[in-house]
Amino acid sequence: MSKMKELSMAIEELRRCGEALIDVADSLKATFSSDSAEAPRKTEAPAPKPVPLEKVRAVLAEKSVQGKRKEVQALIIKYGAERLSDIAPEHYASLLAEAEGL
Repeated sequence: MSKMKELSMAIEELRRCGEALIDVADSLKATFSSDSAEAPRKTEAPAPKPVPLEKVRAVLAEKSVQGKRKEVQALIIKYGAERLSDIAPEHYASLLAEAEGL
């Protein structure tokens, strides 16, 4: 193969590599510029972690020991139960907040 043909092939390969780099750069630019051009997205607050029954039980027990047994029982009844274990887990957070307010 002649030196001119080798040089021509090398130049052509460099052009293809350059074009590929330009395509990648354009793609990256489009990807990142479209994110910053969009209106800021609302970040949703992460869902609160479920309150474990044990924590509610501990707070209610502490309030009972402090002499607020009737108030504790009234809270349990307010949530439609006779016993703490009968209360639905989705109500634990609000029950805990009310209990801490006693």
